[in-house]
Amino acid sequence: MIRRFVYGIFFAVIMFVQTEVAVAQDNVIDRVEWVVGDKAILRSDIEETIRYWLSNGRQFDGDPYCIVGEDLAIQQLFIHQAAIDSVEVDEAGIMRQVEAQMDYVIRQIGSKEKLEEYFDKTSSEIREMYREQLYNMEMMEAMKRKLVGEIKVSPLMVRRFCDSLPKDSFPYVQEQVEVQVITLEPEIDIEEIERVKGELRDYTERVTNGETSFSTLALLYSQDPGSARNGGELDFKGRGELQPEFAAVAFNLTDPNKVSKIVETEYGFHIIQLVEKRGDRVKVRHILRKPEYSSDNIKKMLLRLDSISTDIKDKKFTFEEGAEVISHDKDTRNNYGIMYNKNKASSYFTLEELPADVARVVDGLAVGDISQPFAWQLDNGKTVCAIAKLKSRTDAHIATFEDDYETMRTMYQMKLSEERVQAWIKQKQKSTYVRINSDNRNCEFKYPDWQFYEEK
Repeated sequence: MIRRFVYGIFFAVIMFVQTEVAVAQDNVIDRVEWVVGDKAILRSDIEETIRYWLSNGRQFDGDPYCIVGEDLAIQQLFIHQAAIDSVEVDEAGIMRQVEAQMDYVIRQIGSKEKLEEYFDKTSSEIREMYREQLYNMEMMEAMKRKLVGEIKVSPLMVRRFCDSLPKDSFPYVQEQVEVQVITLEPEIDIEEIERVKGELRDYTERVTNGETSFSTLALLYSQDPGSARNGGELDFKGRGELQPEFAAVAFNLTDPNKVSKIVETEYGFHIIQLVEKRGDRVKVRHILRKPEYSSDNIKKMLLRLDSISTDIKDKKFTFEEGAEVISHDKDTRNNYGIMYNKNKASSYFTLEELPADVARVVDGLAVGDISQPFAWQLDNGKTVCAIAKLKSRTDAHIATFEDDYETMRTMYQMKLSEERVQAWIKQKQKSTYVRINSDNRNCEFKYPDWQFYEEK
């Protein structure tokens, strides 16, 4: 009873402060729509989130104020629990998503100015809004994963699940392919490597002489887009989160005013500056420069792959033997050249899941065919030359237990996960102080057991 009384006082203060603030700002009236624990959700929060989702193409099946209001309330339940449980998310990854979303929306809407007009915010404010939205969603998903934990199911359990499903509930499985590749990395001319190293030596000298700051040079010249916009700065990292060569140098730095020697990783060449050490984690800034492949060297690799393809077709050796002996790709070399789909933990891909350069050449192949040599830009920015073989193709079909066990197992695990999450939310509805503006009484909520307050 005392707890309810204290929360009632808290809510009254929130209502008064927020109303006064809203009226003070150009007489624009804002109001509290939800209170979840000690977090007030304003109507402006809901409207901003609606605009965010609309800008990203979401369609609302119902009143968006009802849907988004409940979404934000549920999100707050998870964020509050995540803070208690010290759950962390990849903030650098979030910033990469922010930039990707900003680029996408600007292309869709036409210009940065139009985007600013749509949100009535500066681009910096929009970027921060996107960061906050994505941070909250990532935190919510991370908390869900912790709550759900690992769900193990047996084939018998999956079979019983399949038997319980109506025939029209089985998923539609898209066309899937298995692909083998042989890749060769073009040589980089020594002169090009020396050019890049010379640039990095020049940056080091300019920082050492006090001519400019490391972060300014990173902003201007680093080819790591994720960190360049932050002056080359990375978040705190443990050794295992960094490339081994990079970590070996980064963790040996002791003076924040010094610049490291040049470090080579699979991404290119770096120089590093220490920002802060904290136990077994380190925060550094870096500048990445990538040597460029000459068109002549790329052509040489494509011609070599053409000869390899001819030898395979002439049965001098198999594609699998070629992948094991010739291929430069460590991820496929020891698996007969077969590409691995990490998201599915299998060798099967839809064409949309394949890297675009690979999907383009595989799309027109028959099973057993080998593609023409092609250039393939990897996720790390490097260009390799490759030939691909279509190992198998499974036509689109309605899933069955026998042919699509992994699909059905995943579907069953997702069902169990959702049930655990729903049970947790319903329990939190009972144990968390939650109030909703009574104007929302007619909303059709996904979780109907919310309580209402009367706004005075």
